[in-house]
Amino acid sequence: MKTIQPKQVEEQLTNNEKISIIDVRQNEEVANGMIPEATHIPLDELPERYNEIPKGEEHVMVCRSGNRSGKAAQFLQEKGFSVLNMDGGMLKWNGQTEPKK
Repeated sequence: MKTIQPKQVEEQLTNNEKISIIDVRQNEEVANGMIPEATHIPLDELPERYNEIPKGEEHVMVCRSGNRSGKAAQFLQEKGFSVLNMDGGMLKWNGQTEPKK
């Protein structure tokens, strides 16, 4: 599975590059803050909601530490998606966060 460093994600956002971020943490976790540009789809909802994710672009999967997002990335890869797992998850994220909208 391919990975991306949190700093690389932050740089892409700073440079206004198009990037799709999917946060697979639970509701109570994202209530404390998530990457503003991220879409929230909890891991346990992914099997029912993956059709909401566009197939024609690359997606960065995010969780607290990188374990759940790794499972999400593997699931989506098996469905034909192009995905990266953000190494270290939100524990290593130093960029901006905001409570889930």
